[in-house]
Amino acid sequence: MLKAYRKYRLLRALLSLVLFLTALPLGMGIVPSAAGAASSGTPVNPAASPEAVKLLNYMYSLSGKGIIAGQHDYLESPDEFNLKLQDTSGKYAALHGYEMGAISGQNESQVAWYRQNVVNSAINWSKSGGVVAMTFHANLPGTSYDWSNVHRSLSQEEFNKYVTPGTVQYNNLIAELDKVAVPLKSLRDAGVPVLWRPYHEMNGDWFWWGKKNNFAALWNIMYDRFVNVHKLNNLLWVWSPNAPNAWADPYDLTYPGADKVDILAADIYENDYKQSHYDSLLALAAGKPIGIGENGEMPDVAKLRETQSKWTFMMTWGKMLYDNNHTDNIKGFMNNSYTVTRDKFAAGALPAPTPPPAPPTPTVTPLNTPKPPAATTPTGNAGSGGTHKTANGLTGEYFNNMQLSGAAVLTREDAVIDNNWRQGSPDTALLGVDNFSIRWTGKIKPMYSEDYQIYTESDDGIRVWINGQAVIDSWNNQSGAEHQGNIALIAGQLYDIKVEYYENLGDARVRLMWGSPSQVKETVPASALFIGA
Repeated sequence: MLKAYRKYRLLRALLSLVLFLTALPLGMGIVPSAAGAASSGTPVNPAASPEAVKLLNYMYSLSGKGIIAGQHDYLESPDEFNLKLQDTSGKYAALHGYEMGAISGQNESQVAWYRQNVVNSAINWSKSGGVVAMTFHANLPGTSYDWSNVHRSLSQEEFNKYVTPGTVQYNNLIAELDKVAVPLKSLRDAGVPVLWRPYHEMNGDWFWWGKKNNFAALWNIMYDRFVNVHKLNNLLWVWSPNAPNAWADPYDLTYPGADKVDILAADIYENDYKQSHYDSLLALAAGKPIGIGENGEMPDVAKLRETQSKWTFMMTWGKMLYDNNHTDNIKGFMNNSYTVTRDKFAAGALPAPTPPPAPPTPTVTPLNTPKPPAATTPTGNAGSGGTHKTANGLTGEYFNNMQLSGAAVLTREDAVIDNNWRQGSPDTALLGVDNFSIRWTGKIKPMYSEDYQIYTESDDGIRVWINGQAVIDSWNNQSGAEHQGNIALIAGQLYDIKVEYYENLGDARVRLMWGSPSQVKETVPASALFIGA
């Protein structure tokens, strides 16, 4: 009897507990699991704007069904490659990537002007139904806006000063954050949600914030400043490490934590779409969306659908759209049913499942029928929108040595001289990652009759001649160095130009810029360069 009575008491207690829980409002009394919380689509910022919530929910719903197409543009020309992509493929990317960092020696007023220009473009893009993403190549706080101050080696001890309240370095950091918050507020006030991806590739050592054992402290300072002080509730926080390789650490060593990250994204270059890069990021995300923060080569759609279907977006980096991708591949990716372009995103559409294509039916060529001519490979002409030649740009000759000697292993047309191969190669099939050189030749045409300043930024050697005059000569090993020369030019006149560059070891970067009293300092654009004119 005592045993039966105990069972009766236990059953009554369980019944009472069930009745109590069912009487609670929905969601009370139940603690969600970590995976359940991560999969909810709720931004980490509790005050996130309705537009940000809607964008994040779309990305959750897209996971496993399709991938958002994205294209990056530079601070000085925020629409250039995005428009060229549409011209080539007939489709706009859904995601337009912009830049908030300045790296070309601009002063404060010029940076503010450029950032406002980016804001204007981003607002129009969002109103047209697209997604806005922002990258921030931050100069070391308290230094000038130069690439060398982004790409600066910083010891752990020195880094600690920037994340320690009360230091001069910390105050410089806050001042830089407050300046970049100004354009982001304009986007907030216009109702534009932003995929915000600052301090990217932090698991590599090529930026001042890279490979630091307390990277999360820097991330948290920005998060607190932007969310709690500036009320930037339009931001979705995208943590974007480099794909782990010989130069980049495993993801988890620099992960700020699930409470400060909405989306995880890997930067992938050299077609390095290893399954392990995808699997390990997916595991770390624990239900959050993942994406490809930057890429050189567009991913293969068949591979995405078969084994890497959780990537929710990709973003081709600037001029690599044409340097690293053939026109046919661009068209194929942008017009694939799996790819989300701007028209699909604006309509809120998710890609419909499609069966794999049937194997091609073999064709029989009748005897004595002439064969069609072999297809030609595009020359790598950035921005041509096809395989035809263009008058704009320069002819580049690429040599497999540092002396520009012997026959060039590659000759192609380059729209501009603005390359950052880092520890890669201009052409992995023909050139190594080190010990190569390039000679560009053609014509340059100024817009103003003024004294022009010619600037180069290079790692390593660089020489420039205009109209036969040596303007810059720094033929030695150097890391991210900027040089300046001067020459008087007449508006509308064509001048011969020759630029020579060599890469020794490590990072490879070269850029040609100009400026004058009427010409803001910028990369010499393709519109001012001519091939064989």
